[in-house]
Amino acid sequence: MKRRALVSTAALVGAGVLVLSGCSDNGDNGDSSASPGTATPGVPTIVTSTDVWGSVATAVAGDKAKVIALFTNAQGDPHEFEPPAADTAKIADADIILMNGGHYDQYLEDASKSSDATVVNAFKLLSDDHDDHDDHDDHDDDDSDDHQHHGDANEHVFYDLELVGDVADELADALATKNPSAKTTYEANADRFENNIDALRTQLADIKRTHNGAQVAQTEPLAGYLLTEAGLNDIAPTGFTRSVEAGQSPSAADRAAVEDLLKQHRVKAFVYNVQEVDQVTEALLKVAQSSKVPVVEFTETLPDGVDNYIGWQRGQIRSLADALGTAQ
Repeated sequence: MKRRALVSTAALVGAGVLVLSGCSDNGDNGDSSASPGTATPGVPTIVTSTDVWGSVATAVAGDKAKVIALFTNAQGDPHEFEPPAADTAKIADADIILMNGGHYDQYLEDASKSSDATVVNAFKLLSDDHDDHDDHDDHDDDDSDDHQHHGDANEHVFYDLELVGDVADELADALATKNPSAKTTYEANADRFENNIDALRTQLADIKRTHNGAQVAQTEPLAGYLLTEAGLNDIAPTGFTRSVEAGQSPSAADRAAVEDLLKQHRVKAFVYNVQEVDQVTEALLKVAQSSKVPVVEFTETLPDGVDNYIGWQRGQIRSLADALGTAQ
């Protein structure tokens, strides 16, 4: 079964590019690191794949860089996005390329090979961090428990909160190299952003304190890093979640297994990726609803009306906590 496209290719292209330079609405959304304003001519240009990473870049850069996110469609599937020629030109002109990596935004990985831009690859930072931990066996157990980067590779690294903070640091360094006069601003913005990340991680620690070991099921391995840090155990069959992620039809056995998890209330929440939807996931959503299993809707890009990473994840974590609190 081919993954069902949620929007047409034309719609993807039409909604594909968003310039985020200094445009965040700080208010009380938690992303107070980004200063409103318009990028000054001559400041660095950052090109990134999705508005999730674009919002991280804006939080660090403030009005001292121009940030271009290529995919900003709240209903579309970023896995299926291929940039049009105009976007390819934007990538070629970038001073910094901020990519998810891990084949999530393969077009950026490919384009960066022939670019002079500085590359910040989130997935590679995770892999390098994992290698560093493997090379140092003398760290104490508390340190290893605090860091959630281990385990099977999962390309959705924007759900690894600690890693996102690391990316903010790396990006601040890259920006400072391109624009040394704003180095202090970039560093201060990154520090404030990381403080907000710490507040999100406190929310996850609260969930873990109350629900450690609770079982949940995802439609695909979207929020694996976040769920792990919250002490939750995703017991959906790996074959099922990987098939949904790849746009393939899960086996009858795997589908039946997920149905049983829901009908028998073996899971406290059903984590549903609203941007990776097909007939199978829609059918299971109905099973969860009829079985009164709380459904938590997660996304891969910023929902309509949300313009910053901190506010996005804060809302999702709150929804997860609420669902666990009401589970039968």
